[in-house]
Amino acid sequence: MKGAILYELGQVPKFGEIEEPTVLQEGQHLIRVTAAAVKNLDKARVSGKHYANYTHLPAVVGNDGVGFLEDGTKVYGHGITGMLAEKAIISSNYTPVPQNLDDATAAALPNAILGSAMPLLIRAKLQEGQNVLFNGATGVTGQVAVQIAKHYGAKEIIVTGRNQAVLDQLKAFGATQILVLKEGENQDYLTEKVRAIHQRTPIDIVIDYLWGKPFQAILNAFKSADINHLTSTVKIVTAGDMAGKEIQLTSAILRSTDIQLMGSGFGSLTKEELIVFNKVILPEMFLLAARGKLHIQTEIHPLADIEKVWNKTIDRGLRLVIKI
Repeated sequence: MKGAILYELGQVPKFGEIEEPTVLQEGQHLIRVTAAAVKNLDKARVSGKHYANYTHLPAVVGNDGVGFLEDGTKVYGHGITGMLAEKAIISSNYTPVPQNLDDATAAALPNAILGSAMPLLIRAKLQEGQNVLFNGATGVTGQVAVQIAKHYGAKEIIVTGRNQAVLDQLKAFGATQILVLKEGENQDYLTEKVRAIHQRTPIDIVIDYLWGKPFQAILNAFKSADINHLTSTVKIVTAGDMAGKEIQLTSAILRSTDIQLMGSGFGSLTKEELIVFNKVILPEMFLLAARGKLHIQTEIHPLADIEKVWNKTIDRGLRLVIKI
């Protein structure tokens, strides 16, 4: 069969022929793959710098994808074998995909939903009518997060980002206020803007994809200098660090406001929560997308071009998808 094959860690996968995988035990399923997204995790494993890198080479790469079981059921699943190939083996923990949802969208959505729905619904526990701020919302995950917040009844949806065109698009997705991040400039202006919004309409949840200086500025906005002021609770969930890996968290910030600071990622989610993701949240998001109510932008290339596009610079607002 044809596949994207890794011959040496740190090298680019190559298009070629490799032996078809075989189901070896109960609970495994053969899938005819039709589309798979290329994500940072895929590239990290191929680089050899990830703890779950490939130990037996050559190997087909790709962690997850969409395709058809032998009985014709269309599903999304995680690969026991590499998914960037004509066929793969997946476990029974797969998610059915609506027949009318195009394969590229179905392949691109799960990772973005994991990074948006889980921090918003599982970690922050969004309630209808709450106000949410998304810091760094112009990437693929941020765009999906805004749409999910709107779907679940968020009242005010404030978004930050550098790309003005995408910020304007986020208004169509449900954003009510946009704040343009100014690269290289003092971040005090962002602190003042967020503080003013928080005073008018208290922010209940912050989902942060940037960390670094932009998040520091937002964090400072919640610091209160009025000892007689009773603050409202703000749940802050970090889901990325695109703008830096460190911040300065002072005791004064935590003592002057009721901030609940947490993270969202595989390590912070329980086994039960991941089951909810696969069996409840992801199917609902697939249905929304099939009905045209949830959108994700993709850049699609054929499997034969894998070597050419593996290291291609893709706009942060797009997800690279390989059609098989």
